[in-house]
Amino acid sequence: MDLEDILSSSCRRKIIKYLAENGPTNIMQLILGIRGKYPQTNAELQILQKEDIILDQHTGRMRIIRLNKENPNTNLVLQALKLLNSGKNKNKLQK
Repeated sequence: MDLEDILSSSCRRKIIKYLAENGPTNIMQLILGIRGKYPQTNAELQILQKEDIILDQHTGRMRIIRLNKENPNTNLVLQALKLLNSGKNKNKLQK
């Protein structure tokens, strides 16, 4: 999956942004933080995990999600999100 495909889902963008801003979190905090629904969020997490963008760690009954900062593609995704967000802010200022 290429960078464009990873960022094509608004739910995946919200997940990545939330994790970048808040650090490792449990699944329920993540769902509440992005105002998502469990089935969709879980499906998007599986895609991000398959692409090695996130790490999903089970500790007992707790499920902790975090960005995989050792993967160079994670840094590319974060940079692309930053560019997308700065472009949105410029458009708001111009209106």
